[in-house]
Amino acid sequence: MVMNIGTLINGKEYIGKGHAPYEVRNPYNGELVGTVEFSTEDDLLLAIETAGQVFERTMKKMPAHQRSTILRKSADLLESRGGDFAQLLCQEAGKPIRDAQGEVGRAVQVLRFASEEAKRNDGELIKMDAAVGGEGRIGFAKRVPVGVVAAITPFNFPLNLVLHKVATAIAAGCSVVLKPAEKTPLSAMKLVQLMEEAGLPAGAVNVVNGFGADLVPPLVTHPTVKKVTFTGSGQVGYKIKEMAGNRKVTLELGSNSPNIVFPDADLDTAVAGMVKGGFAFAGQACISVQRIYVHCEIYRQFLDKLVPMVTKLQVGDPILETTDVGPMITEDAAIRAEAWIQEAVSQGAKILSGGQRQGTVLQPTVLVDVAPSMKVVCQEVFAPLVTVIPFESEEEVIAAANDSDYGLQAGIFTSDINRAFRFFEALETGGVWINEISTVRQDNYPYGGVKLSGIGREGVASAIEEMTEVKFMGIKLG
Repeated sequence: MVMNIGTLINGKEYIGKGHAPYEVRNPYNGELVGTVEFSTEDDLLLAIETAGQVFERTMKKMPAHQRSTILRKSADLLESRGGDFAQLLCQEAGKPIRDAQGEVGRAVQVLRFASEEAKRNDGELIKMDAAVGGEGRIGFAKRVPVGVVAAITPFNFPLNLVLHKVATAIAAGCSVVLKPAEKTPLSAMKLVQLMEEAGLPAGAVNVVNGFGADLVPPLVTHPTVKKVTFTGSGQVGYKIKEMAGNRKVTLELGSNSPNIVFPDADLDTAVAGMVKGGFAFAGQACISVQRIYVHCEIYRQFLDKLVPMVTKLQVGDPILETTDVGPMITEDAAIRAEAWIQEAVSQGAKILSGGQRQGTVLQPTVLVDVAPSMKVVCQEVFAPLVTVIPFESEEEVIAAANDSDYGLQAGIFTSDINRAFRFFEALETGGVWINEISTVRQDNYPYGGVKLSGIGREGVASAIEEMTEVKFMGIKLG
């Protein structure tokens, strides 16, 4: 059934205002999934005003146990309707159904983490007599919610990444104006309505829909908005940071993640991980495996195992349980990736698998004989494509891995614990996984990048901290 959505303000959805609807279509077959009436600037201003009023009137006064209960009930409702949400993710984002089911499972877990953390978001007692002259004083600091949060979310995880912002804001005691990606707004609207069913006060989360160029500037510059959290491209992210001025900002941006394999690694585990991490959801994740560095002693052996596994991946309709790789989000995105492949080949790269495109579907691609200056190496490809590069020494591969504008996550495969710690210290990334691919992300650890990969940290507890301010009180005893 085709969904029709508009703007959600104070618990009421506005549809039928005469705006020309934007069509959300299945990226694989072009079927109509839903229509969206885009929000006007007046809608946006009302959403912000409502969020501010609900914060002052309700959210900042709501006890922690009540916020926790709302989030827990939301998790239970989402879990009970997980099949419907997975189908919707599959249709609006083209996400293979098994991956969509996995995203729903993670989203349930995020809500439960947030429910728990809502009760832990406290402060600390300060030992005032640690300072000379501090005798006879007591000090404590508590965390208080910042206020209205502007949450701007991407297409690739349209449920889980919404919750990394919305669930954590609610846990902190904030209110939200949510602007989901225009290509995948249906699951976000359905999620917020589910949370209201679970007891979330009307207006605690308001949803505006439209193109970022139209809605983001007035959203992030509005004086009522105190915090901006954005996941998307670096080009957009740093413009948002500039516009946001002195507001708190969290940016989760791009990467071209390095993954490094040494001769002492479990090769079968490493290869299987690279296939999963490079091609799940057609490589459309910021921590997808993109650059694979393999020690020269095992380089040929690695390729002999990797390429057959890639060629066996089932490519096609994301609704089928057997599908491993579905479409990219748009044909333009697939055409761009195809052009990068062709450019690399013209510069000397060799295709060992894939490289062909049909509509929005790009065949899983393995490239070798690449150079650091090629776009498929030095930029974020965001497509089902990996490059495999040999190396000889630790120093060489550390320099190569760090030779990037990005620094989100890395994966190292080795059985040498000393080497693991050396690489943890040496790599310029926000996270390092040992004997795991860069694409692994759990929702309960500090997640974020350095360099052009972003500012701040997500992961439920970390995101809640980002949505609070520390307030101190000192008492001089009589």
